Amino acid sequence: MIRAPIGPIGPLALGLALSLSSRTVAASDADPWFGPDKALHFGVSVGLAAGGYAASSPWLESRTERAVFGGAFSLTLGASKELWDLAGHGDPSWRDFTWDVLGTAAGVALAVGIDALVSHGKDAPAERTAQGLVFHF
Repeated sequence: MIRAPIGPIGPLALGLALSLSSRTVAASDADPWFGPDKALHFGVSVGLAAGGYAASSPWLESRTERAVFGGAFSLTLGASKELWDLAGHGDPSWRDFTWDVLGTAAGVALAVGIDALVSHGKDAPAERTAQGLVFHF
């Protein structure tokens, strides 16, 4: 019998799938895990993280630096939004912030993946990545 290795992600993905499929949203739950605002938190965080990664590419040399910048940018804005809500301007939610974190991770992964595809896997220096761009201050 041939067995394919499932790696470390296999059990995590299975556990996530089982936990999501066995959950039912209670009618009295004012902040459900899968409410329409959660998709908005996720989507905006994907865009902010990927956009932060892309915007930092003319100045930061490595993918790691750009990924940290994109992730920090997105999480800072997500946390700021929840703190704004906590100050009485909305409904603060750890579930919203959880979706911000998941969206940030997805956005950074997407940006790094596209960068690796475009640069053929090489971690190009910022000078090559920003070729053709001229900034005047």
